[in-house]
Amino acid sequence: MDHKTVEEYVLSMPNARLDYPFGEGVAVYKVDDKMFALIEEGKTPVRISLKCDPELAKVLREKYIEVQEGYHLNKKHWNTLVLTGELPWEEVQALVRHSYDLVTNNGMPVPTPN
Repeated sequence: MDHKTVEEYVLSMPNARLDYPFGEGVAVYKVDDKMFALIEEGKTPVRISLKCDPELAKVLREKYIEVQEGYHLNKKHWNTLVLTGELPWEEVQALVRHSYDLVTNNGMPVPTPN
């Protein structure tokens, strides 16, 4: 999984935009000025941090070794996904949508497919 592919999908969310509020090297993806994804640029494998419902976050961390507590983020509400190829792309896409939906639906959790 390469950065460009992941970024293109993240930016395909309606009204999503790229910002660098933490300086060069940390791509922050926002909608309505709220962060829903972060990617540290230049890292291999790609690591993407996504907002997540706290209960789902726990389940995902137990299910996948590639899903970890949010790096430098609120551990309860953020996960960092290490995209080594073990986590199916469809699951990554569902988690990006989940993060986006949490931000755009006033924090109401939106179910994601398993």
